[in-house]
Amino acid sequence: MPEASTERMTSDRVTEGSKSKEDVGMRRPKDTALKQQRMKAWQPILDPWYVIATFVVIGVIFVPVGWRLNQISNDVVEVKLEYDAYDDPNALCGINNTANAGLNCSVTLPISKDMQPPIFLHYEIKNFYQNHKRYEVSRSDSQLLGSTAPLSEREANDCHPLNIVGGVRINPAGLIPNTLFNDVVTLSSGDSSEGDPLIMREDGIAWNSDLVYKFRQVDGYRENRCDSCDNCTCDTPEWSCKEPYVEVEVDGSETCYQYYYPNDDTTQYLYETYPMVVSPREGVTNEHFVVWMRVAALSPFRKLYGWIEQPIAAGTNVTFDIKANWEVQSFKGAKSLILSTTSQFGGRNRYLGGFFLIIGAVCLGLAALFGIKQKFRPRYIADKRYLRYKED
Repeated sequence: MPEASTERMTSDRVTEGSKSKEDVGMRRPKDTALKQQRMKAWQPILDPWYVIATFVVIGVIFVPVGWRLNQISNDVVEVKLEYDAYDDPNALCGINNTANAGLNCSVTLPISKDMQPPIFLHYEIKNFYQNHKRYEVSRSDSQLLGSTAPLSEREANDCHPLNIVGGVRINPAGLIPNTLFNDVVTLSSGDSSEGDPLIMREDGIAWNSDLVYKFRQVDGYRENRCDSCDNCTCDTPEWSCKEPYVEVEVDGSETCYQYYYPNDDTTQYLYETYPMVVSPREGVTNEHFVVWMRVAALSPFRKLYGWIEQPIAAGTNVTFDIKANWEVQSFKGAKSLILSTTSQFGGRNRYLGGFFLIIGAVCLGLAALFGIKQKFRPRYIADKRYLRYKED
């Protein structure tokens, strides 16, 4: 019995050994240059003269590029005027901490250089951080796409406390939509280089992809264009409006609309929160609102308000009427109007050209230092004098 057991154990070990060898053979990578790590490789040796030449090439490229970028940036004409600030008691349109004050004021921007179209009007906000973690998630994308259903638990938490206020449902809910910049800016006077009155357009300021894919009127909204404003009422139950919406056309004529919003008695819609900016026909598709909803990454930030497609000559005074509603006192901020042209790289950017100039200058300086050192105290590749092996 012991001899038989020994033979069986020996045969089992042989079998296991043969299986393990077969398994190892199956797991072995193929005999290719890639899988056996025999690929040819090039490892550059940092010869001093190659390094110096590299620094020279980088410097020679970066310095003129930086100079040209600065020149392009300086060609951008920009006129900026701060019209309200928390620490300026004599601000042109100061409203202190009174939100929705409706203060009417005018600001004039003197044009010192000729401006070629397109000319853009931005507003700038200081010390307001749209990139705050709590702020940037406080929105309901489902509501912005037209949903009138109750928010999910996650969206309700994100939009708290501007979700339900006093038993009234807010649509759209959240901090971002309900802190919309609602100063109303209109171009009141100023002539183009040809002598025609300047016209500021407020369409085309939002990303078309946002308008198409991210913002829609509420589900169930409908409207009717009245034949005459004299016979246009909202007395019938099929319309939720209290008064018809009057739209003033470009030629000065008026067109009246009846409209219906679902659950209007228990829901406060955007046009009711900001009637001075958003019309009931637009709702969340209003372009000023869409621009605001694309949160800024830094502070201060600028957002586009309108644009002018006429040239403006130097010496012209462009006046804007402002109805100030958006207060800056509570967060120690400031707001400004900026009228500017653009370049291939956008607006004025003094940092981009400076970055290229600094990098180029540093590279040329290092090339000069290394060149002087290599000239007077050279170091050669594979010089045995620099070998230090097992020295005491």
